Amino acid sequence: MLLLLLSSQQLSFGIMAVILNEFETSSEGTAHSEEQDNASWEWYLERRSLVLQFLNSSLSLHHLQHHQSKVELLKKCYFYLEIEPKHVNVRDQNHVMHRTDILQLIDTYQFQRMKKVGKTQTEIQLSLLTELLEQLERGQEELSCYVETSDMITFLSLWDLIMQRLSKLSEFMETLLSLQVPGKLYVKHRLVSHADLRGTRLPNIRLSLCTKIPLIFDREESFAHKNWAKLKWFTENQEPHLEQYELHVKLLTNGSQTEVGYGRTQAVTSNTCVVQDLHPGRSYEFTIRRSHTDTLVCERWYDSITLKTKTNAVEDTDGSTCAPEG
Repeated sequence: MLLLLLSSQQLSFGIMAVILNEFETSSEGTAHSEEQDNASWEWYLERRSLVLQFLNSSLSLHHLQHHQSKVELLKKCYFYLEIEPKHVNVRDQNHVMHRTDILQLIDTYQFQRMKKVGKTQTEIQLSLLTELLEQLERGQEELSCYVETSDMITFLSLWDLIMQRLSKLSEFMETLLSLQVPGKLYVKHRLVSHADLRGTRLPNIRLSLCTKIPLIFDREESFAHKNWAKLKWFTENQEPHLEQYELHVKLLTNGSQTEVGYGRTQAVTSNTCVVQDLHPGRSYEFTIRRSHTDTLVCERWYDSITLKTKTNAVEDTDGSTCAPEG
């Protein structure tokens, strides 16, 4: 009996030892699992914060809208060839030095060729800007979806893909910023013949693209009277120096086959103009644009406004045809 009792007690102690060992092992596993979960959670929060920071800065909706506005304005700009230097010193037949406009020395054919290159480069640049903006907008939506809808496990499992998208979108943003500034043109062929220089050493001629902001009608300050109309326009950057502009006036006939359309173009060196000799009760389309110059490469947009003259207004005879005010 004593042996049986001792054997039974030893068996009970053995079972309890096994149970205690399993409990300790389970506790250690649970603690290790909790540590892993805590580490995963910290990694998730850290990486999610990184994506949110990118979404709230470079890829924020406000930032993208700002770039969208800049690109839309750039599409409306006038693009010109800019030549450096603009003037050079050249000897005449008597070996006397004269300051000469570089355009007088540049070969006409080569210059027209470079203008075509500039136009092509401008169109490619504007097309790339549009495509880059679309890529950035899609990327913003994709990253926002990862942040808002993915749980921790899914988010961490997609982290390599998310990192690739972050890297690619950062590259897109850098390219977008660089393309918003017109670049230089590579001059492959000689623009000036040595025969025209008479031994004068010519500096390197550099060609690049530059832009000018489009002209926009002031809708509040522009109006029509009985037989005249007052027009006012401006640029978004409020240019300090006025240039010569072209104002186009067109009588709208509503597609009538019996009435001949009327139109004329006037040169204006001002930001306001009074147009005389209009017919009462008729609609006119006015278009303002910058005057064409030898260096103009590309013009994609110009502003127009339609005004209707009154039929029973008191005539105001002040002002002459296209007379600037102020």
